[in-house]
Amino acid sequence: MPHQGSLAALAGWLTLSLVCLSLPAQAVADPGVDAVTANAEASADSVADPNSIQSVYDCSALTALSPPESPGDWFERSVWASHCYQYQARAVRIVDEEVVTLSVARDIQQGVERDRLHFLDGPSRSLLREGGAFRFELGDSQGAAPASPQALVEHLSRFYRLRFDGEERIANRHAIRLELLPLDAMRYGYRIWLDRETAIPLKRTLIDERGQVLDTFQLVAMTPPERYDGKVELRRPPSSARLDWRAGWLPRGFVAQPLMAMASDSDGPRRHKLYSDGLSTISLFVEPVAGSRVLRPGVHRLGASHAAVRRVQREGQLLQVVAVGELPPNVLVKVAETLELAEGQSQGVSDGARPEAVSNVHQEASS
Repeated sequence: MPHQGSLAALAGWLTLSLVCLSLPAQAVADPGVDAVTANAEASADSVADPNSIQSVYDCSALTALSPPESPGDWFERSVWASHCYQYQARAVRIVDEEVVTLSVARDIQQGVERDRLHFLDGPSRSLLREGGAFRFELGDSQGAAPASPQALVEHLSRFYRLRFDGEERIANRHAIRLELLPLDAMRYGYRIWLDRETAIPLKRTLIDERGQVLDTFQLVAMTPPERYDGKVELRRPPSSARLDWRAGWLPRGFVAQPLMAMASDSDGPRRHKLYSDGLSTISLFVEPVAGSRVLRPGVHRLGASHAAVRRVQREGQLLQVVAVGELPPNVLVKVAETLELAEGQSQGVSDGARPEAVSNVHQEASS
């Protein structure tokens, strides 16, 4: 059996991190609890450093934009809204029979976003994230660069079909419902409810290949949103670990994202890599098999997520490889199996070509 403490810790980490990922829903953030805290601490030191700014949203420009018409227009506007509005809300996250309730407060001070989340069930827990979730980055032969909301929609349109799916009332507000249906078997689908007045994401569900809802995050009540009339600055992660391993294969559209090192609560630093297609994410961990974090090789279900675990030998050391994400299990298994080590030492056969450099050359996984 896997070490139960390790599974519990990983499940708790996923619960906290996925809640953070839901705000804003269309932003890609480092899925690590310690990273969220570190981002808050680092932002205070980096306010005056222009090199710490990844990108800027001029929220005053929202008033000049034409009303959204197509599903892509609405999704693009929701990216703006996720960064440009302030409000307080109550929210729920539902996975299987587990319901987590939270209070959410978003404010912007001197161009810096601040999200405060407090868990209302169980032990008292709070999270603070300052500086916003950084913008999804697209890579090419010249390197990676932040994707504009329009470029993000164009990228997603290659892997998801965006369409209208009706209207509803969510959190006592009129909402437009969008569906993002995967065009392959490498990822799950999403439904997103956007506030008709502001395009703020009010609800998000994750949908599997059978149409079953795996995960729901929803605002159930909120104060009237207030638009920030100025520029919002998104911060770069304060550090990116350079590791001597990489994903040898990724589903099409998944691109390496900036990532800070995660400080572990026990034996030394824990480092990993983050990949995303703009909606879904894959976290890849490689660390020595030791201590309380040992997991049994195989596939573990953790709420709406799965973790594929395998072990490899390298220079006499036994390593644990863990691929985690809200994706079909066979995809995560292949990511774990095709890990590439430094100096051409590969564990498994890679179908992709340098997935961290170019995003459009990845190959499909065999079913």
